[in-house]
Amino acid sequence: MRFPARGGAIRAGADGSAIRRRSRRAAGNAGEPGTRGASIDTLTLLGIAVGLAMDALAVAIATGIVLGNVSGRQTFRLSFHFGLFQFLMPVIGWLAGLSVERYLSGYDHWLAFGLLAFIGGKMICEAFRGNDEEKAASDPTRGISLVVLSVATSVDALAVGLSLGVLRIKIWYPAVVIGLVACAFTAAGMHLGAPLGQRFGRKMEIAGGLILVGIGVKILLQHLSLR
Repeated sequence: MRFPARGGAIRAGADGSAIRRRSRRAAGNAGEPGTRGASIDTLTLLGIAVGLAMDALAVAIATGIVLGNVSGRQTFRLSFHFGLFQFLMPVIGWLAGLSVERYLSGYDHWLAFGLLAFIGGKMICEAFRGNDEEKAASDPTRGISLVVLSVATSVDALAVGLSLGVLRIKIWYPAVVIGLVACAFTAAGMHLGAPLGQRFGRKMEIAGGLILVGIGVKILLQHLSLR
C-alpha cells in the first residue's frame, strides 16, 4: 500500500508544480501592458488596417493635388505622421478601455468632421486667393495642418483600440500593422494626387479641399446613421 501512496504523492507534486508554473506565466503576461488576452487573426487585422487607412489615402491624394510638386521630404513627413498617429491611437484607446469610451463615443465623429472641414475649407480659400507665397507657407505637411490632419484621420483607430481593449486582444502587433499600412497608403496617395495637381492647378486644389470636407461629412453621417 505504501508504493501507490508514494507514486500518488509524486504525481500530485508534479501536477502542483505544473499548475504553479502556469499560474506564474499567466500572472506575468497579465502584468505586461498590451500583451494580455487573445491574438487577432491576420486576415481580420489586414481588413481593419486597410479600412482605417482609406481616409488617410483620400487625404493624402487631396494633399498631393494641392501641393502639385511633391518632394521626398513632404512625402516622408505626411506618411510618417499619419502612420505614427494610426499606431498611437489604437494603443491609447486600448489603454483607456471602458473608462473613457462613453465620453469619446458621443463626439469623436464631430471632432473628425470639424478638423477635416477646417483644413478643407482653408485649402479652398487659399485656392481662390491664388497667392503662391501664401500657399507655400501653408504646406499641409507642416505645422498645425499636419497635426490636425493626423488626428482627424486617426480618430477611428482610437475607437478600434477601445474595441480591442474590451475584447482583451493584444494590442502591440495590431497597432504596428495599422501604422505601417497607413504609412504606405499615405505615400502612395500623395504621388497619385500630385500629377492631377500639376495638370489642372487651382481647380484640383479646390477639389482637394472639397474631398477633405466630403470625408468629414462621410464620417459624420456614418456615425449618425448607426444611432
